[in-house]
Amino acid sequence: MEKVNHLSTFSNNPNPNLPFQNFKCDKKKVWVKAFGCSANIADSEIIKGILSDNGYELTHIRKNSDINVLVTCAVKDVTEHRMISKIKRYSKEKPLVVAGCLPKTSKNLIESFSPNSSLMGPQSLDKTLQVIDASLHGQKVVALEDSMSTKVNLPRLRLNPVVSIIEISNGCLSECSFCQTKLAKGTLRSYRIGEIVRQMEDDIAANCKEIWLTSTDNGCYGMDLKTDLVDLLENCSNVEGDYKIRVGMMNPMYIPRFLDRLISLYRNNDRIFKFLHMPVQSGSERILQKMKRGHTTKIFLDVVREMRKKIPEITIATDIITGFPSESERDFEDTLNLIEESQPDVINSSKYSPRPGTVASKYPKVGTSIVKERSTRLHDTIKKTSMTRNLMWNGWKGEVLIDEILDNGKIQGRNYAYRPVIMNLPGNQQFDPKQLLGHYLSVKVVKVSNYSLFGESNS
Repeated sequence: MEKVNHLSTFSNNPNPNLPFQNFKCDKKKVWVKAFGCSANIADSEIIKGILSDNGYELTHIRKNSDINVLVTCAVKDVTEHRMISKIKRYSKEKPLVVAGCLPKTSKNLIESFSPNSSLMGPQSLDKTLQVIDASLHGQKVVALEDSMSTKVNLPRLRLNPVVSIIEISNGCLSECSFCQTKLAKGTLRSYRIGEIVRQMEDDIAANCKEIWLTSTDNGCYGMDLKTDLVDLLENCSNVEGDYKIRVGMMNPMYIPRFLDRLISLYRNNDRIFKFLHMPVQSGSERILQKMKRGHTTKIFLDVVREMRKKIPEITIATDIITGFPSESERDFEDTLNLIEESQPDVINSSKYSPRPGTVASKYPKVGTSIVKERSTRLHDTIKKTSMTRNLMWNGWKGEVLIDEILDNGKIQGRNYAYRPVIMNLPGNQQFDPKQLLGHYLSVKVVKVSNYSLFGESNS
């Protein structure tokens, strides 16, 4: 198969001087699977929505499909290895389209293992039909150029019928030395408030109850449009309906410019979950500078303190990287001390892994045994901190919004602080638990663990 470099030029194209021609084909089955962040999940929903609206049949069983689509993640090397393993296996079965971040960051790597797979970037979703049609006809397509179209108000098939994932911007303004996301998604491009609100209105009309506003970095939303996240939230929360908004990740350095307004909105608006995801990554000022994070521990702590002072029950999530190049024992101790001081409710931890093309990938690595030992100590601190914060909710009574049916037959709901509460199905009647999705139940938290709250339903 001839290698192609752009969407407009294909091998075996009957007329290479003409732009792509859509192929008319019988109804074909497509299997789509996404990995990684909520933005990737949203991308997969859009891909499925576009295909479904154009006559394709979506299948949940890979072996029944005519073509497979993988929406990939490139955030860690262990994730990349997992993606490559799946690409190698799936490309031997039938036509494969590799979408998501990995084609943008590691095109040559993918092609070395799977030279015939088509590639589609995270900002090329408007090319979905062309890529799928051509791939089914034995043509390889490389569609990696960023489109000028936005990802709002596109058709979508939701993974969870009550959760709407709306991407509010693409790219970011950060220059983190360890991150490949900037390589995949580029600089900030915010979507207009009116477009996002229209997407919300449609999703609420479709009975969505949780609205996830997501992006590479919500904190810098609107800086290219002379607006900001609080303006967006004020407009979104004025939409009529029964729903709650979950605000996605935002980096610490952008928050002080609108912190007072954000706190006021959180306190006075019941349509917004009292939840803040703010990655700090390290408690060492020296390491933060090597990471090129753009914030200090003081900025992070000031936001946490002000939020907790005004909204004591707010759920604060953060991210920590262990074993960043040149991290000393003192640097690591600074991280543990920062956790002790800030007491985050949720801590997502990961061991540093060098990503190709990033500045940090050229730095000398910390020894594997040292990283492993620090990771164990970090997890011990995380468990202790999480249990302390979870115990504050023991005995709590209130309403939770049911948003997930768990594999073990239990159900999960979210309270006003986006705390997940796990419980058994209410009552003794046999019924499909999916009927509870999007409904509120009155519960009491009767037990807590390091990572979960467990409740009993009074409904």
